[in-house]
Amino acid sequence: MCNNSKLFKVLSFWRKVKAKLKVFVSLIFFLLGEHMRLRNKVALVVGAGSSGPGIGNGRAISVLFAQEGAKVMCADINLLSAEETVRMIREKGGEAIAVQGDATKSEDAKRMVNATLESFGRLNILVNVVGIASGLGVLETSEEEWDRVITTNLKSVFLMSKHAVPAMIEAGGGVIINISSAAAFVAHPCLSYGTTKAAIVNMTRCMAIDLAKYNIRVNCIAPGFLDTPMVAPIMTDSRREFLKQVIPLGKIGTAWDTAYAALYFASDEASYVTGETLIVDGGLLAAGGRRRSEEKLV
Repeated sequence: MCNNSKLFKVLSFWRKVKAKLKVFVSLIFFLLGEHMRLRNKVALVVGAGSSGPGIGNGRAISVLFAQEGAKVMCADINLLSAEETVRMIREKGGEAIAVQGDATKSEDAKRMVNATLESFGRLNILVNVVGIASGLGVLETSEEEWDRVITTNLKSVFLMSKHAVPAMIEAGGGVIINISSAAAFVAHPCLSYGTTKAAIVNMTRCMAIDLAKYNIRVNCIAPGFLDTPMVAPIMTDSRREFLKQVIPLGKIGTAWDTAYAALYFASDEASYVTGETLIVDGGLLAAGGRRRSEEKLV
């Protein structure tokens, strides 16, 4: 009888401890959630996979958004690549779903938006990452190649935005983030690539003014040279060393630099910012290609 009484007291004490621990843990998660910059937001990242092994802009943005509390629909023409991004998000405790689609086709663009609404109930943030490059000038570029790059880089932004905006209006507003390139601001040797990236900058401005009345902000990010799968095929050791000499910060950025710029635009911290392009290039454009000097000017 005495042993039973002691056991009862121990169990009773343990239940009280468990209850207090549960409250404490819940409070910790609540406080952490309160500080998540995208808590209760739903994001559709188009181009959320990666063009090769590693982490590109779309994957980094998706992972970071999920870490900051967003529910993320990871869309990509390559479903396996999108699913890999989802795996990375879920490993870190985030919430994400993969969907396959070609953003250059209206039916697919609409389906990706609808998949987001069906899965998460609303759409607050659209990130247009899809893009390809062609290393040809005006004489070498065929009509077919021109159309391919224009369609992929520009039409995708138009179609995804067109189908996402009604859902954002219904939600009371939203954010669209377009990924351009620092190539938009120089005479780039890749004709179709430089042209489309410059067009995205002005498309962003036009959309920002057009959609402001719906409380939809539209901004753009223009990354410079980054260590991403897309750039990997041309990132030789000699090119890497040259870039470190001409980039004022003395280093090559990563997809995470783009992701943190996107996080700012997506968050309420940028609630008064629209129609803007944030250049993320380590100061390369500002330096005008001049080499860094290792000598002190006296």
